[in-house]
Amino acid sequence: MKRKITLKQIARELDVSISTVSKALRNSSEISEDTREKVQAFAKLYNYRPNNIALSLKNRKTKTIGIIIPEIVHHFFSKVISGIELVANKKGYNVIVGLSNESFDKEVINMEMLANGSIDGFILSIAKETLLQQDYHHFNETISQGMPIVMFDRIVNDIKCDKVIVDDVKGAKKAVAKLIENGCKQIAIITTKDYVSVGRLRTQGYLEALEDHKIHPKASLILKVDDKLVSEDYLDVLENEIEQLFKQNKKLDGVFAVNELYAITAMKVARKFGKHIPNDVQVIGFTDGVLSKHATPSLTTVSQHGQKIGEKAAELLIHKLEHEEEEERFQTVIIETDLIERDSTK
Repeated sequence: MKRKITLKQIARELDVSISTVSKALRNSSEISEDTREKVQAFAKLYNYRPNNIALSLKNRKTKTIGIIIPEIVHHFFSKVISGIELVANKKGYNVIVGLSNESFDKEVINMEMLANGSIDGFILSIAKETLLQQDYHHFNETISQGMPIVMFDRIVNDIKCDKVIVDDVKGAKKAVAKLIENGCKQIAIITTKDYVSVGRLRTQGYLEALEDHKIHPKASLILKVDDKLVSEDYLDVLENEIEQLFKQNKKLDGVFAVNELYAITAMKVARKFGKHIPNDVQVIGFTDGVLSKHATPSLTTVSQHGQKIGEKAAELLIHKLEHEEEEERFQTVIIETDLIERDSTK
C-alpha cells in the first residue's frame, strides 16, 4: 500500500514550490506542460488526492468556520477571533483557527487541510509573504469551488469576496492631524515596506494630513522598516533603526507609528535621548492593544475595534453560507476607527 503524500512533500521531492504543485495539479496554464506532467505523474504514483476535492460536494455542511490569521500573539487578531466566535456560536457554528505565521506556504497548507471537509468557509487575514509574492491562486481556487471567503484587515481588492476593513487612510490622517494641532512641526512616521497594504495606506494618510496642513514631507522623517522587525527576536534592530531616525532629525517632535510596537519602541528611544513625552515628543500609534494601555506614559492610539471586525466578518460569511443568491454580490464593510487620547500626547 502506497503511503499517503502531502502537497508539501511533493514540492520537496520535485524541488518546486507548493504554489507550483498546487497549480500543476489543477492544470494551470501558468505552469509548463513538462512540469505539469511531472507533478501529476508523481501525485498519481503516490495516490495523492487534493484536499479541496471535498469542496465540490454539494450540501456538505459542517457548521464550522475556518479562521486563518498571520500570528497568534497579537491583541488585534485575538479580538477579531473573539468577535467571530461570539457571532458564530450564537448561530450554532464552531470555529477552527489556523496560523500562517506570515508564510505563504503555511497559508496554502492550512487552507488545503481545513478545506478537506472540515469547514464551510474561511475568514482570513493575508500573510505578509503572500502579499509580497502576490500569488493568490489558493483564494481564487477555493472560491471557484464553492467555498466562500471573507477577508479582513489585510485584503486584496481583486479577489471576489466580502471584506471587512477599517479606513486606514482616514485613521492615520486623524492621528497625524492631532499631532499637528498639538503644535508638532517635525513629525516622523515609522511604517512598513509598501507591500504590506495596511502600512502603505497608513503612510498615505500621514502624507495627506501633512498636505492638508501645507507641511512639506521630508524623506528623512519617513522610516520604512523591514516587517520582520515586528517580532521580539528583532527588537534590538528595530530600536537601533529608530535611534538613527532621532539622530538624523534633531528637531523631531512628533511620531506616528503604524503599529503599537513601533510606537512603544519610539517612546523608549525618545527617553533614552533625554526627551520628555509628551512635552518634547508626542507619539501616536495604531491598534489599541494591551501595550498601549499599560505603556509609560500610556499611548494615544487609533482603535481598530477588532471585535467589531470579527463580528461583521462572521455575519457576512454565515449569510453567504445560509442564503443562496442568484447573482453573487460582494461588499466591503468599513469599520470606523476612533482616536483614543492618552498621556503620550498633550
